[in-house]
Amino acid sequence: MKILFVNPPRFDNIPVTREERCELIDRYSILEPASLLQMASILRDKGYEVFLIDANGQNLSYAELEAKMRQIPYDILIFRFCATCFDWDMKTAEISKKINKKSTTIGRCFTLTNFEKEMMPEAPDMDIYIRNEFEFVTPLVVAALAEGKSISNIEGIAYQNNNELHINELAKRSLDFDSFPIPAYDLLPDLKNYFINTPGGKPFALIVSSSGCPYKCKFCNLSGKPWRMKSPDRVIEELRYLKTNFNIKTVTFFDECFTIDRNRVIKICETIYKEKMNIRWYCNSRVNLVDEELVQIMKRGGCRGIAFGIESGSQKVLDNANKGITVKQSEKAIKLLRKYGIKSYCSFVMGLPGETEETVKETIKFLKDVLPTGAQFNCAVPQPNTELLNIAIKNGWMTEELNWRELFEFKSIMRNDSMTTEQIEQARMSAYRSLYTNPRWYIQNVGHVIRNPEDFMLASRHAIKILNNFYIKKMKYSH
Repeated sequence: MKILFVNPPRFDNIPVTREERCELIDRYSILEPASLLQMASILRDKGYEVFLIDANGQNLSYAELEAKMRQIPYDILIFRFCATCFDWDMKTAEISKKINKKSTTIGRCFTLTNFEKEMMPEAPDMDIYIRNEFEFVTPLVVAALAEGKSISNIEGIAYQNNNELHINELAKRSLDFDSFPIPAYDLLPDLKNYFINTPGGKPFALIVSSSGCPYKCKFCNLSGKPWRMKSPDRVIEELRYLKTNFNIKTVTFFDECFTIDRNRVIKICETIYKEKMNIRWYCNSRVNLVDEELVQIMKRGGCRGIAFGIESGSQKVLDNANKGITVKQSEKAIKLLRKYGIKSYCSFVMGLPGETEETVKETIKFLKDVLPTGAQFNCAVPQPNTELLNIAIKNGWMTEELNWRELFEFKSIMRNDSMTTEQIEQARMSAYRSLYTNPRWYIQNVGHVIRNPEDFMLASRHAIKILNNFYIKKMKYSH
């Protein structure tokens, strides 16, 4: 059984991230297809022959993708797709059926689980959809296909057969996250095309060292998802592999929250330091899960930036969203990182329940007071499988049923009791304007570069990105 993995082409020449919670069109990041690399290694360990084409990373057109697919004899196609470029991504399955009608096409999109009835009829060339537990369910499906067995009793899938749609129950089991083999990075020609946010610090790699989040924010489609981790030894093994084989210089840990297990973080940092890996790395965390001792250890272990979901400068909005943090904690965390020369990247969500023009002003004041290294502002999106969607439906905040093709974070599709969609979009742009026209912010970041000259190229490229992003692209498909 031969399996071809495909990360579809870019959308309208703009890169696309198709990775679990981050399924979005993103003008300024080209990421390795981490989930496909991981699945390829899992299936290769089980004896299957695997191939991979990263059309997004190599910037291939669909014509070029088809030519490459025709050169590979495969029985199963596995591809990721994104809700906001759904019709575009589905051309991958269409091409596969054109090349070999008997090939089985398997797709995965984290966002659209529980929307199979709406989505599957729109994807006639996708035979099977993996609903959940991608790493656990996919090998079961592949094994059944290889042995000529029925897939009808496999949990965690939806499938189409003779124009009939079958939606099986969600999978209740999963794999031990720590047992995963190292992702099949060798299937990529090299890592030169990949970066996050700005093209600096190459070679760059994306590492998934844990998955899930126990916190229950109302707007998040990962709310309450069980947390699973790779052990410190397993994470270090992957870092050693990347250093030896690719001379990796920069890593982003793609975990929803890297610092949930404090002791695990400390062991990883201490090993990186002791082995003199010379790796600069970035991660996501929460403002209530960092402290001065931990930040010092992380800095010594190579951490150069942490992203926080701040969401709002209004305590009322934070409480309404069940964020579980305080504005004071956010302020303290950002100032703590600045003290130790670690960059802070903060995301905000405009238009959450309780948002008003006054709370927007609170957020902008907070922004001016604390001045994080960088920030992104999104419109509140009632994502599938979130409490926010239920609230929006109950309160009549959307003028029509959720259009899952329109889940863009730069575009508001949901008003609230106090603000229209237009006002929410204006609030987003006002927040960007307040940061990007703030002289103190530029002076502060120049000061950081003077103290950390190794960041000069990164900062220069980031400045160019800002000019293009804000003044020319008007923050469309951008952060």
